[in-house]
Amino acid sequence: MFRVLIVDDEVGVQASLRMLLKSDCEVAVASDVDAALRAIGKAPPDLILLDLVMPGRSGLDLLAELSGQADPPPVMVLTATHTVATAVEAMKCGAADYVTKPFDVDALRIKVRQLLERRALEHEVVRLRAQVEGQERLGALLGRSRAMQAVFSTIRRVAESKATVLIRGESGTGKELAARALHDLSSRSAGGFVPVNCAAIPDSLIESELFGHERGAFTGAVEKRIGRFEAATGGTLFLDEIGELSPGAQAKLLRVLQERKLERLGSSETVDLDVRIIAASNRDLDRDVEEGRFREDLFYRINVVPLVLPPLRERREDIRPLAVHFLEQSCREAGHPVLDLSNQVCSVLERYRWPGNVRELENAIEHAVALCDGAAFQIDDLPGAVVRAGRREFLRDAVRSGRLGFEEATADFERELLREALEYTGWNQTRTAEQLRITRRALKLRMDRVGLKHPNGPQGPQGPQGPRGPQGPRDSNGPDGAKANPRT
Repeated sequence: MFRVLIVDDEVGVQASLRMLLKSDCEVAVASDVDAALRAIGKAPPDLILLDLVMPGRSGLDLLAELSGQADPPPVMVLTATHTVATAVEAMKCGAADYVTKPFDVDALRIKVRQLLERRALEHEVVRLRAQVEGQERLGALLGRSRAMQAVFSTIRRVAESKATVLIRGESGTGKELAARALHDLSSRSAGGFVPVNCAAIPDSLIESELFGHERGAFTGAVEKRIGRFEAATGGTLFLDEIGELSPGAQAKLLRVLQERKLERLGSSETVDLDVRIIAASNRDLDRDVEEGRFREDLFYRINVVPLVLPPLRERREDIRPLAVHFLEQSCREAGHPVLDLSNQVCSVLERYRWPGNVRELENAIEHAVALCDGAAFQIDDLPGAVVRAGRREFLRDAVRSGRLGFEEATADFERELLREALEYTGWNQTRTAEQLRITRRALKLRMDRVGLKHPNGPQGPQGPQGPRGPQGPRDSNGPDGAKANPRT
């Protein structure tokens, strides 16, 4: 049943409204603003009927107090005919509607019902949105695709288990986020989550980092230090990029995992371990085992429960919600209103292959937000690799659908190919021609034919002496591995 709070200092009005609403609503009354605030604190109402003119603080003061609440109830103002202007002011302050005294009973009942129905609908929308988000999110992971829903299901099933989990996936797919979700959903969530980047620790220090050391155990060990295993007691130890460990470090780790005990460097004291292990790698550990780079016995020890995170290119339906999430996050951090994300931009994002996966998408959105100077960022605000890939896909689609003729599509593709090659060499036409295996004169003719000019105007006969790009000579392949045409 709906709850309605009547805030009016006239006893007769309180009685009339209570009589009118009691068959459909739970009714409470308050004679002043302070009493109303106390009543709201005890049992938040679904609707407030508020008189503006009362002794002490006015109804406008209550509206001001409610405006600071997270989910304030709608307010219908009760006002005398000669104070309608004040009621209009109250509407500007957040009131949902008003009625004049003496009020028409039927009109009041209709307005009350409409406001209560609207309130119920708003709460239902919030509930459904939370339900959908609960299905699409798990911790900091986000995904509505079937592949990510399978990942979520596995995480929920094994979170309470003590079994070691091996998370595999390409760089940027969110392996640490999955590990944190496993920890947060487990009975160990009150304990610590201790991440270790195995690739970032020199082999000479890995034993000290993982197992700790006593004072004087080696040169520079000026005090006792517990290792990451002990720091994670009662919680979870996350061994990221475990495939980068050296054979010696793998042997030491295997012994600790088998015995669930360790000894600090320089100590003969044995320390019992109470820690759950989650490991992760972007390497093909099966191949590493076959080729002798990773111990087979250690692999079986950590691969008790395998969890594979799919690359972003295999779950393209997640790209748009991820982009929206990162856009809101970047705008919030930049301190300006959230930008619009157009369907055209989303189409470009969804067509790109994202070799860097979710991390690359996040960086691309942050890049676009930094460059955008309008209410919505444009395709050209995205990183160049994303833009070029999107344009190529648009050309293919346009040709297949008949929106663009072959000659036009060829010219557009050639323009983009030339632009990419010129940008790579800093618009040095001589080096660009060498890269494309054509003469510089042929390059200039092609540039003129497709209307391609240096963005800063004429640059002289050789073009600017810009950077060569990555170290070493570049092969003669064009974008996406397409072989450049050697003919002029």
